[in-house]
Amino acid sequence: MTSILSSSVPRKMRAVVCHGPGDYKLENVDTPIPGPEEILVKVEACGICASDVKCYKGAEVLWSGPKPYVKPPVIPGHEFIGRVVNLGEDATEKHGLELGDRAIAEQIIPCWQCRHCLSGHYWMCETNRIFGFQGGTNDGGFAEYMLYPRGSIVHRVPEDLPSDWAALIEPLACAIHAVDRARIELDDTVVIAGMGPIGLCMLQATKLRGPKKVIALDVRDYRLGVASRLGADEALNPGKMDVVSYVKDSTGGYGCDVYIEATGHPSGPVQGLSMIRKLGRFVEFSVLAEPVSADWSIIGDRKELDVYGAHLGPYRYPTAIEYLRRKLVKADAIVTHRFKLEDFFKAFEYSEKGLDNAIKVIVIP
Repeated sequence: MTSILSSSVPRKMRAVVCHGPGDYKLENVDTPIPGPEEILVKVEACGICASDVKCYKGAEVLWSGPKPYVKPPVIPGHEFIGRVVNLGEDATEKHGLELGDRAIAEQIIPCWQCRHCLSGHYWMCETNRIFGFQGGTNDGGFAEYMLYPRGSIVHRVPEDLPSDWAALIEPLACAIHAVDRARIELDDTVVIAGMGPIGLCMLQATKLRGPKKVIALDVRDYRLGVASRLGADEALNPGKMDVVSYVKDSTGGYGCDVYIEATGHPSGPVQGLSMIRKLGRFVEFSVLAEPVSADWSIIGDRKELDVYGAHLGPYRYPTAIEYLRRKLVKADAIVTHRFKLEDFFKAFEYSEKGLDNAIKVIVIP
């Protein structure tokens, strides 16, 4: 079939374009035109992730190395939700979508040819095409329109899910995957370090597993207050007390069974290795702004830990959509601020500094 186009799509659109660390500009750019099996959406909302802020600030791990993660010029933003306004040839047959449907694409665009994709582990695709970090057909959602290119994994989003809540689907899918990796059991004491948006999603997903106790850690007291309201059994500030000693004392001297690291701060992994019990399970999720040094003998010789990474939200988008739709995860406690596209820099400042008790900041194009 031929492409299907809404008559209201303009030839030009406004978008935030990253040209380098700290070099972001609101520009008029060409509106993408979808090819075969591709979808153009009008962006309804796009969340600001901690990795977006780190990218803007020039974090070394994102910009340097033999394969830099960020390749400008690129339109950032990977926590998006959009409404279909243009369908390329065969896109309806491929994705089961029509004009006017709401849809989200998973954060990674797999190649479907490497060993990881062919074995079903598409989220570890060797080409690593991620929306919002490499330009071209990988441009993200800080724009009026964006393209879901060929190879994207696309999910329909129900109409009764508010746009700013729907922008939480991607971080929630990531949180669910990290919690899955922890293999949480009923008798576990679980510590989640970092009560940012994803940490608060992890907290709620963990509570649904029914562990014995969930302890939330953060250096911002207002975030600990939100964590308590969302079900944390204890909410502790490492800047005001020795949380390692406290957790050990409260577990008979052993330490927590599970430690999920979502702080993004170099102290987070080191704190976890000290706090977790022997034979415990450690999940590292954060995008850290710099390399971290730790005593690896703790992992092997001293504690024989199970250490897991957690990357993206594979196979968990439908679950995330259902959790949000049924309010099993309470998005209204996490999404705190909304800004227009032209106020992008102010939105970044609120997200980075937590101004006005900001947690999840959403941009509305």
